[in-house]
Amino acid sequence: MHEFDKIYLSWRPGRGNRRFIVGQLEHFDEHRYEFHYFPEEVEKAIEFGFSPYTEFPNVETVYNGNSLEIFAQRLTKSERPDIQSFYDFWEIEPQFRTNKFYLLGHTQGLLPSDNFEFLADYNPVKGLHFVTELAGLSHLQLPSDLLKTGDILQFELEKHNRYDPEAVKVFKGEIEVGYIKKIHSRVFHKDGNSGLKLSVKALDKNGIIKRVFVKVVKDIG
Repeated sequence: MHEFDKIYLSWRPGRGNRRFIVGQLEHFDEHRYEFHYFPEEVEKAIEFGFSPYTEFPNVETVYNGNSLEIFAQRLTKSERPDIQSFYDFWEIEPQFRTNKFYLLGHTQGLLPSDNFEFLADYNPVKGLHFVTELAGLSHLQLPSDLLKTGDILQFELEKHNRYDPEAVKVFKGEIEVGYIKKIHSRVFHKDGNSGLKLSVKALDKNGIIKRVFVKVVKDIG
């Protein structure tokens, strides 16, 4: 079993807004990748300002061929002088640094110029480790001294959450600090709440905690 074979295309109008899972990029073999939209979700997102990805304008079409190459244009260039710190932040192992599908999933293809994210549907394989960002912080208004890098966090599966049965709530002690992002939350439900560990990777503070990046690790013990 691979760490993941599917990456979902997420879009939202802006920070603090809900995510729409508008499409899926799937890896079938070494040279075959396929992208398609979810028309019903796209229709909902359009009401909030969504426009299809420029190179994939038709919501009903299944795209193959160079679909991965087009999305891979979002990846940080390996020639950048700070590329090592970039790899270290996203936990990219040396043997995967030329694997565009792996890089897209692990770094989420984030750009400051749009509101797209690429969210890998991880499997709970031994040795799995990835970085994700907590959702739901905008309404929590967490004090800046609540969390620090390296803090161990707890989580709870919310199978009966009426908005998202794959929701995973995250805590420090008994204090709620956010939710695992959509799609990334699935691996916690697949794993059955047993062997995944959470810790704070990085923080963005400005009076309150603005962003929390957490490291997810599958216990190999």
